[in-house]
Amino acid sequence: MRNHFLSFIFVSISFISSALFSQNEKDPVALGLPGDNLNLYAVLDIFQKSPTLEEFEKSINNKNTNINNLDLNNDKLVDYIKVIDYKEGNNHSIVLQVAIDAKENQDVAVIEIHKDMKDKILIQIIGDEDLYGKNYIVVPTIHKEVIGTPNPGYIEVENEVYYVNDWPIVVHLFSPLYTVYFSQWYWGFYPTYWAPWAPVYYYNYWGYHHHYYTNHYYRRLPDRSFYNNYYYQNSRRSTSQTVNQNRISGVFNGTYEGRVYRKPETPRTRTQNEVPINRNVSPSTRTTVPSSRSQKTNIPSTRQSKSNVPNTRTTPPSSTGRNENTRRR
Repeated sequence: MRNHFLSFIFVSISFISSALFSQNEKDPVALGLPGDNLNLYAVLDIFQKSPTLEEFEKSINNKNTNINNLDLNNDKLVDYIKVIDYKEGNNHSIVLQVAIDAKENQDVAVIEIHKDMKDKILIQIIGDEDLYGKNYIVVPTIHKEVIGTPNPGYIEVENEVYYVNDWPIVVHLFSPLYTVYFSQWYWGFYPTYWAPWAPVYYYNYWGYHHHYYTNHYYRRLPDRSFYNNYYYQNSRRSTSQTVNQNRISGVFNGTYEGRVYRKPETPRTRTQNEVPINRNVSPSTRTTVPSSRSQKTNIPSTRQSKSNVPNTRTTPPSSTGRNENTRRR
C-alpha cells in the first residue's frame, strides 16, 4: 500500500512539474530594451535562407514574416530596416540600420562575417548596445543528423566554433562576381513592396518567435565574440539622439502594455547529445522593381505625424498563426 501511495505522489509531482515547465515555456521573456522587437535569432535564420543581401533586406521588412516590429522613432509605425555591407579584405560587416528621420540613423545590429587563413568562414550577429545592451551576440550551432550526416550549411570544428562556408548567401558574398551591396533606400524614399504597418505588443511578437529560444540551431555567446568586431573598430557605428532619449524616458516600455516579463536567463549552452531535425531551405525567388515610395498613391512619401496615427499598438487575434517562413522541422 505504501509503495502505491509513494508512486501516486511521484506521478502527481511529475505532472505538476511538467505543467509548470510547459507554462514557463510559453511565458514571454524580455530584455526590457527596444531590441525586444527585432529577434536576432530570426534575423540570422532569414539570413541563412536568403540567396542575396537584397533578398535578405526584403525578407526582414516583409510584414508576413513577422520579423520586424521596431518603432524606434515612436511614430506608431514599423521602421524600414536597410542593409549596408562594409567589406574589407576577407571581412564583411553587414549593418542593419533604421532612418529615424531625415537627419538621424540608428544601427540595429551588425552581421560580422570573417574568412580565416584556412578559408574557413565564421559568422556572428551583434545587437547594437543601445537596443540590446552589451555583448548581445548570436551565432549558429551544429549537430549531427540522426542518420549521421552533417546538417547542410554547417561545418563543425574544434572549440565550439562553427563555419558556414556552404550557406548560399555566404557563397554569394565571397564570389568574384559579388558587388558590394549598399541599400539605396532612405527616409521618405522606400521600395514599392514595402508600406509601414502598426507594431504589435511584445507578447504577440514573442508568440511568433518563442520557439527560437529553445532551438538547436542558434545560441547566444555568454560574454564575448568569436573574433574582433571590425565594424565598431573602424568607428562606423551610427546612433540616434532621438532613440537614446526615447529609451531613457521609457517611451519603449509601451510595447509591453504595462506588463512585467521575466528577464532572460543566462544564455543556454547546448548539451552534448542534442540532435536537431533537418531543416529545408527554400530561398525566395520573388523580384520587384524599385521606385520612389511617393509614386504609390496609397503610400505617403513621408511618415504620418504622431497626431494623425493611433496611440495604441495592434493586437492580432492569435499568436499561433506564425508565418511559413519560420523553420520547418
